Amino acid sequence: MNSDNYHGSHSVLIEAESFDNKGGWKVDQQFVHSMGSPYLLAHGMGVPVANAKTKATFPVTGNYHFWVRTMNWVPGEWEAPGRFKVIVNDVETETVFGTQTGWGWQSGGEIEITKADTTIELKDLTGFEGRCDAIYFSTAANPPLPNTPEALHAWRNRLLGLPETPTQTVTYDLVVVGGGIAGCAAALAAEKEGLSVALVNDRPVLGGNASEEVRVHCEGIHGKGKLILEGIDTQHWLNGDAGAIADNHKRQRTVDAARGVTQYPSHRAYQANMQADTIDSVDVCHVETGMSVRLTAPVFIDSTGDGWIGYWAGASFDYGRESLDKYGEVWQEHGKLWSPKKADNRVMGTSVLWNTEKTQEVSSFPEVPWALPVSKGHAAIGGEWYWEYSDDKLHQIDDAEEIRDHMLRAIYGSFYNAKQDPKNAGVRLKWVGYIGGKRESRRLVGDYVYTQKDMTGGQSFPDAVVEETRQIDVHHQNKEAGGQFSFLSTALFMETPKYYLPFRCFYSESIANLMMAGRCFSCSHVGLGGPRNMNTTGQMGIATGYAAALCKKYRTNPRGIYREHIDELRDLIGYEVERGHE
Repeated sequence: MNSDNYHGSHSVLIEAESFDNKGGWKVDQQFVHSMGSPYLLAHGMGVPVANAKTKATFPVTGNYHFWVRTMNWVPGEWEAPGRFKVIVNDVETETVFGTQTGWGWQSGGEIEITKADTTIELKDLTGFEGRCDAIYFSTAANPPLPNTPEALHAWRNRLLGLPETPTQTVTYDLVVVGGGIAGCAAALAAEKEGLSVALVNDRPVLGGNASEEVRVHCEGIHGKGKLILEGIDTQHWLNGDAGAIADNHKRQRTVDAARGVTQYPSHRAYQANMQADTIDSVDVCHVETGMSVRLTAPVFIDSTGDGWIGYWAGASFDYGRESLDKYGEVWQEHGKLWSPKKADNRVMGTSVLWNTEKTQEVSSFPEVPWALPVSKGHAAIGGEWYWEYSDDKLHQIDDAEEIRDHMLRAIYGSFYNAKQDPKNAGVRLKWVGYIGGKRESRRLVGDYVYTQKDMTGGQSFPDAVVEETRQIDVHHQNKEAGGQFSFLSTALFMETPKYYLPFRCFYSESIANLMMAGRCFSCSHVGLGGPRNMNTTGQMGIATGYAAALCKKYRTNPRGIYREHIDELRDLIGYEVERGHE
């Protein structure tokens, strides 16, 4: 928070994510690339959350105009579900916020600031996903208010006194971006070989889809990576279960014990800085404070899921389903092919998990007319993996907020319908996620693209570094098979022999010092269907972490490891290289 002087006026910008006391509001950073900033989310599952509070210092007292950057996340012929108010020095202002369509600045009118040190509060009115990005006070009646991510970034930095580029640079042997199972495994493997590692994670907890924020249990085998993976994986609790919390604690203890790993929790990467075809550094900033740091290393691993480091670096990537002709992925069910005759942008979808609990007390649930157009007549008291959304017209990265919100509408509407049945009188919502669990988006292209035929044929590779036995599992929306609910999916399965993945899938074909571990590895749409399991992606992390150690040892890049040192990499992982491929 800081003040600005615009044509003789005075102003103060307060970033909601930096509030001193967030009360019951949650910090949501998932959509910065599309809307411009982390924000506070009133995720109360239908019960208004506790006020968020902070202190602001005004340069002068007197009359100020103020605006709140917010949105009505479900515009329609109903009251906006995410309504909230602003309280200034214990005085509740009149305007109800969260009522205008699309992210933008909603005016709160004029207010008198009577003392320099002022308390600001956010008062949630509904418990249904009110969202506040920032509050701006100005003595000017019509100051310019930017609304695009690029303009907002520069404007915020200027008002908050933050430098345009990081002033601190820290050098490591390896930078891993993404704190899911793959990223944690990569950091641990590299640290085991003596490397100094930066592990960057944009959430406060590790685990990605396996974290307590998303709650998907790990599947797949450990392969040769048991000693590392058993410290970061999960038990086989039901998806959405609170068992994820204990596993999160276990994972955190494991990573904390790795002294050579420097953790950057709640830090969001936002830029890759290049020297020709090589990444020189990655810039990351703290989600709440905006303070940034530049991380340099000879090697980088992209475990972001969405392939952000590769994308910013200009790496080749794929998105969507390839044409039937490209890889010949032809298995058929319900008259639908694995691959379409013409390439398209369909991918597997995003899940939001949830659960309920039965109590002895009768409870009600608010009417949710804004949710029923999605849930329709569906009634449910819990969700599973098949609560998932993907659509031809929506992009899993660019439209991620709309996709997540679609799932929230499905959940609240389905639960409301279930509560109309007297047998559910004592059922109440226990937990609803708000972090989307993605299955597929960008896939960075490596020297080899892994496909369905590699799995079904149990293809042998001299550079195999990952192995798996779990069947191919590709999801699509139920509406393709005649279902009426857009938020429910089904899965196409195909049994396979044990299959193997080559190291060439885990380094970029176009960026010399970039490796990738996780669902953004080099594969086709169907090729992702088996190896996307988290224990399998953990094996990818181990392979790339060990490869980074060999890059340092031999002063080479990942492709050099494949060409000159692949037997040593396989030996580190645990393969008996003298016997050849197992």
